[in-house]
Amino acid sequence: MKKLNTWVVLVALVLSSCKTATPISLSQVKYEKNTLITPDLKDNKEMADVIAPYKNKLEGEMNTKISHTAIELNKNGDNSALGNLLADYTLQGAITWSKQFKIPSIDAAVINIGGIRNIIPAGNIITKQIYEVMPFENELVVVKLTGSQLEALFDYYASTQKNNPISQLLIETKNHQLVQKLIGGKPVEPQKNYYIATSDYLALGGDNMFFFTKGEMFPTGIKLRDLYLEK
Repeated sequence: MKKLNTWVVLVALVLSSCKTATPISLSQVKYEKNTLITPDLKDNKEMADVIAPYKNKLEGEMNTKISHTAIELNKNGDNSALGNLLADYTLQGAITWSKQFKIPSIDAAVINIGGIRNIIPAGNIITKQIYEVMPFENELVVVKLTGSQLEALFDYYASTQKNNPISQLLIETKNHQLVQKLIGGKPVEPQKNYYIATSDYLALGGDNMFFFTKGEMFPTGIKLRDLYLEK
């Protein structure tokens, strides 16, 4: 009988631990009216007063003049003014970074034309426009490729005819065939290591640039947009 009593106690404990949750009575449910966000919605003064200092500070920073351009900067064509400018800035930023971290000098830069989301009209350039041009959080990275691996980059441009901006690269094609290919003004050496500045998006194979994934990637921790703002 002692053994039987033990089992009875265990069953009772199991059953007591399997109680269902107490259902909520419908009388306890409180319904609220949905508020539609439309132009007719009145401002909440208390909330607006809290936000105002931050809003004013942000607008002041976004409207700060940082440079000037005499012409419109856009991304049209194979050698667009805006594309070339940002590619050059990418290269310069990577060179500065490489000196600090004792990485060999950067040979060239490649960025994504699709990542450039707006133009910069002629006139004063303000901070807000850089955020409009580069709204993504892409990071500057450096990829080490051998000359043999770099051949895939030239083949990519020949086959796709995409106008992804470049710096210190010369790529000339005709009927999807390479006519001329240079890096730093010199022919590619198959056994030499080259260091290419680009974005983390492209380095991870974005825009079908899978050849970058064959190389060794060095993250910099620098956002491309921050780099352009500093320039």
